[in-house]
Amino acid sequence: MRVVKILFFALWVVGLNACNVQTAPPPAAKGTFGYDLEFLKAKDSVVVLSSADGKGQVIVSPKYQAKVFTSTADGLNGKSFGWIKYETFNAKQLDAHMNAYGGEDRLWLGPEGGRFSLFFKPGTKMEFDNWHTPPAIDNESWDLISSTGKKASLAKSTSIQNYAGTTLSIKLQRDVEILEPAAIQQLLGIDADSTVKSVGFATVNTIANSGTAAWDKTAGAPCLWSLDMFTPSPQTVIIVPYKEEATGKVATTNYFGEISKDRIVYNNGTLLFKADGKSRGKLGIPPNRAKNRIGSYDAANHVLTIVLFDLDTQGDYLNQEWKPGTAPFTGDAVNAYNDGPLANGSQMGPFYELESVSPAAFLKPGEKLSHKHSVFHFIGNIDALDKIALKTLGYSLHDKNHNI
Repeated sequence: MRVVKILFFALWVVGLNACNVQTAPPPAAKGTFGYDLEFLKAKDSVVVLSSADGKGQVIVSPKYQAKVFTSTADGLNGKSFGWIKYETFNAKQLDAHMNAYGGEDRLWLGPEGGRFSLFFKPGTKMEFDNWHTPPAIDNESWDLISSTGKKASLAKSTSIQNYAGTTLSIKLQRDVEILEPAAIQQLLGIDADSTVKSVGFATVNTIANSGTAAWDKTAGAPCLWSLDMFTPSPQTVIIVPYKEEATGKVATTNYFGEISKDRIVYNNGTLLFKADGKSRGKLGIPPNRAKNRIGSYDAANHVLTIVLFDLDTQGDYLNQEWKPGTAPFTGDAVNAYNDGPLANGSQMGPFYELESVSPAAFLKPGEKLSHKHSVFHFIGNIDALDKIALKTLGYSLHDKNHNI
């Protein structure tokens, strides 16, 4: 009898322990914020900024050039808004031209081409073989200065020689802050439906001349360049408001060859650009025509994206074309890019980009220039999103031209 009791007790203990074993949660699905968070945690000590209710979250990476890699409006299981190229993280060696990790909001420096280019060495021909992204904005880590859970500050010092042969000593800083839903609505002047989910963050990007010589129209000057990379869909369109009353060209549409006419529509002060990731093209709006905002609408996933940025209509914007003979201070203030296959059939993405730049940073030693660039995402039904689009972009999502 005693043996039976001992055996029964042993079986009871085993059963009890089995009941207390906690099974691991299933892995997050690809495309969710949780999936990207776990992936990036394995690569870097990332910083996660969260709204008060935890629904809105943003991932900032010190190791990967202070990028805002992605965000969500609905917690870990919500859609991940940023485009990330997972394969790049496992590359055995760095790419000589650009390491495309992706990122919902990354900071670059311009100009890319032209007389004062930062991407070509002096005297080289401006073609892809000679194009190299400066390491500080491509593959080098940044210093995390502070992080509060709502805001992170990161910095980087570097030195870059431009195409004119001038060495620029540069100090960069990025302050990234997540915004609460009430602040988003106040900033955009909207009254969103309670069913709409949202996330927003602001970046303040600062460049300082840490050298001993002034940056001017002779030696050359850099600019701050914010680029947002998103995942396309067959039903995504970029929405670019512009000033109808201004003179001169509305847009530069031939950065990488002329954009096909069936992929772009001029519509009463709004330029629409198809963003399906299937045809490579870039456009830009000059400062006198630009407004301080750009957006996109993904009808397949019911996502409206709004980007606000600083705009100086009197500023000197740098020409970024790969043409050293062009006038250097006749550039665009806002750009949009749709990725697509190259001539050899390869493709970096697919992704699409919404971009803004600062004017040329004509700075004396010790002086600074800042450029604010903010990103907002909204998920909801088309009628609720349409009210936001009308208020912020002056464009109705019910417009028939949306389906270009």
